[in-house]
Amino acid sequence: MYVCTAVKSTTPTLTHVIPSQGGDSVRAVTSLGDDVFVARHKSQQVEVYDAVTLTLQRCLIVPALGIFGIAGLVACPHYNCLYASDFHNISVHRVELSGSYAVKKWSVAGGPAGLSVNNEHNLIVACRNANKLQEYTTHGSLVREMCLQAGVTDPWHAIQLSTGDYVISQYTLPGVVSVVGVDGQVVRSYGQSQTSDVGQMKNPSSVAVTKNDDILVADEWNNRILSINSSLCSLQELALSVDGGIQYPRGLCLDESRGRLYIGEFGVKGQVLVFDDFRL
Repeated sequence: MYVCTAVKSTTPTLTHVIPSQGGDSVRAVTSLGDDVFVARHKSQQVEVYDAVTLTLQRCLIVPALGIFGIAGLVACPHYNCLYASDFHNISVHRVELSGSYAVKKWSVAGGPAGLSVNNEHNLIVACRNANKLQEYTTHGSLVREMCLQAGVTDPWHAIQLSTGDYVISQYTLPGVVSVVGVDGQVVRSYGQSQTSDVGQMKNPSSVAVTKNDDILVADEWNNRILSINSSLCSLQELALSVDGGIQYPRGLCLDESRGRLYIGEFGVKGQVLVFDDFRL
């Protein structure tokens, strides 16, 4: 049994706000090199911002998306491509970033949401409706499929840790974050059974993982970001100073090379909050 205690919050600085384009809320955000990619609700395109000036540079069209647009985004530096999940059409789109911007699409298990890339440069897809994780090559070939066992429901996002296990957010109320082995069995969880000053999560969505396997969680319905260590037994609410507070954080991207955290709001403002001087 893991006894969780709160630890001291960090104080990164809000340095920029990327405003809403047309009033649409943010569903996902990711970065690669000097580019920041933002997907908005019901949009058929991905906005691309300069990571230095944070000004809009261009838009990437992703054809044949479902009515709700993109559910999850992740960029792969090895293959220089962008992946987007299409929850409505049960598929993943791969966008080449080398200049051709060619798009390849393949079908996945039901309810694809959060995406990540592992150390083997393969794509990890959290399939909410199928209660599975699927791993694909960059060309869309299925490498492995993990059926999640008891204790995991409604997986929103999964990232593979350096141990080979996966951290998974469960979009539930009360919310749960679990570390799951390659057999789909829960190794440990943080959820409603723990007692701490931080309290219960409510529909945690995106997660991010540091090089030391510390975990950031977008605790969406609590309008906050949590930091949890890899053993899920030490956690904190990040002290993020935002006028009016954070509104329904959905997109989450950590760029450790810049010491920067991007938070995309699914709330009415539809902003991307940019925090610098970010260290755990």
